[in-house]
Parts: sequence; C-alpha cells; structure tokens
Amino acid sequence: MAHSTLLQQTALLFEGGGMRASYTSGMVVALLEEDIHAPFVAGISAGASNTANYLSCDGPRARTSFTDFAADPNFGDWRTFVRGKGLFHAEYIYERAGLPGMPLEYNWQAFQQNPADFRIGGFDIESGDTVWWGREHTRELPDLMRRVRASSTMPIVMPPVAIHGRTYVDGALGTDGGVPITVTEDLGYERFLIVLTRERQYRKEPEKFPAFYRTYFRKYPAVADALLTRWWRYNQTRDKLFELERAGKAYLFIPDVMPVANGERNVAKLNAAHRLGLEQARREMPAIKEFLGL
Repeated sequence: MAHSTLLQQTALLFEGGGMRASYTSGMVVALLEEDIHAPFVAGISAGASNTANYLSCDGPRARTSFTDFAADPNFGDWRTFVRGKGLFHAEYIYERAGLPGMPLEYNWQAFQQNPADFRIGGFDIESGDTVWWGREHTRELPDLMRRVRASSTMPIVMPPVAIHGRTYVDGALGTDGGVPITVTEDLGYERFLIVLTRERQYRKEPEKFPAFYRTYFRKYPAVADALLTRWWRYNQTRDKLFELERAGKAYLFIPDVMPVANGERNVAKLNAAHRLGLEQARREMPAIKEFLGL
C-alpha cells in the first residue's frame, strides 16, 4: 500500500454522471494498480458505485459495472420502466447483482477490511435534505447496496428508494449539485483528489421545462425545486473546485473528452470510454502521485 503524509491528508471524491462513469472507472482501476488508498472517499450517484468498488479494491468490478454489465438482460429497458421498476432496473443492478454468485458479485470482505472512511449521499424527497451515509450505516452488504442505489436513483427514470421510513433519490440533487466537496470539508479535509465526469469547459444549463417538473413532482416540491436549481449549485461547485486547483489544494481529474451520455447502453462505446479514461488516468498518474507525495 502506498503511504505518504500528503496521501493520508487527501480525500478522494467521485462525481456522478450515470454511464459517464465508464470513463471515470478507469481512475479507480489506475489507483488500485498503483496500490494508492485514500483515507477518505466520497461519491454521489454513479460516484457512489465508484466509491464502493474502490473501497473493495476490485478493479475488474469497477470496469464491468459501467461497461459489459450494460448487456445483462436484467439491466432494464422500457419494459421494466412500464412495470414501475425503472428504465434502469435499479433493484437488480444495485441490490441483487452484487450478491454472492451473481454477475457483479461484490467483495464484501475486502470492503470490511478496508480502514478508509467514506460518505455516499442521497436526497430526501420530502424534506429536501442531503443525507450522508458512512460505515455506521452499512453493517451488512444489503445496507451498502441499498444506499448506493438510493444515491444513484435518477428521478423519473428510476423509482425512489425507501430506507428506514424515509424516501430518497439521486444525491446529485442536493448540496453542491453532485460533487461531495462540502461534506468532506466539514470533516476537516483540506486536500482533495477529485474525479469529475465533464470536460473542463462544461457549464450546466437551466432545465428547459420547469412546468413539467413542477407538475410531475407536485407531491414532492423539494424535488422539483432541487432539479430546477441544480444547474446553479453545480456551476458554483465547479468554480470552487477550480479555485482549489489553482491554490494547489486539489488535483482535478477532468476527462479530456466525454464520449458517452449518462444513459448510454452500447457496450462497445462504454468499453471504449473506459479505455480512454484508463489511458488518461495512467498518463496523469505521475502528476497525481506527485500531488499525493508518493
């Protein structure tokens, strides 16, 4: 395991982005190849999956989760959507596929043995609060997988997730708009390795159909409000991250190009995106190691 004082002071953060994580899962693989283990990891949405895979030290699962697994016949489509199970069949993807003997079996023992702390974020649809889950909430494998699912639940295309009497959707609707920087700063971290899923010049635009969201989520106005204001929070967060980068407090892994959208299902395109991400991560690894004091 790689050690340095700087590494032990640095938090690793993963942005969400649906199947764009096919690209950023290359960073998970590259870090594990170098035996680099951060003391704290946080992720939202697809970044929660990258977080879980990184903590289980499973590079092959990190890749497969966002590439070949999309060809699984139970992955979800319009038929599962019509049945109320989501365009992405989330209950299968997150809660069943990772069980022992299943196609995406999760290394629970490695996760338990990993000393790193972590947070994954969800959005409470009634209160509008951002909720953070860590080790104290994940005593068993189903606890972890249900929270990764909740964090990843894109509104409309995936059904909300109930946990202990509260109901959650995608954590990207909450604080910071999708990058878990504030919760990490609140825990005392001042140095960050941040894995983003959009190109450097990207700026999020306001939603084009606000009336639709107001109507669709009339029972849950906090969700509509969060969706309609997320663009502003997200852009503010990006500005903050670039300031941290200029100050030498953050290393930002930013895709040179993002060749897939968040809903991409084409396995060839997803594998190509992963290869590009892995190549970029390996290319930048000397600079990353220098930032981490390795």
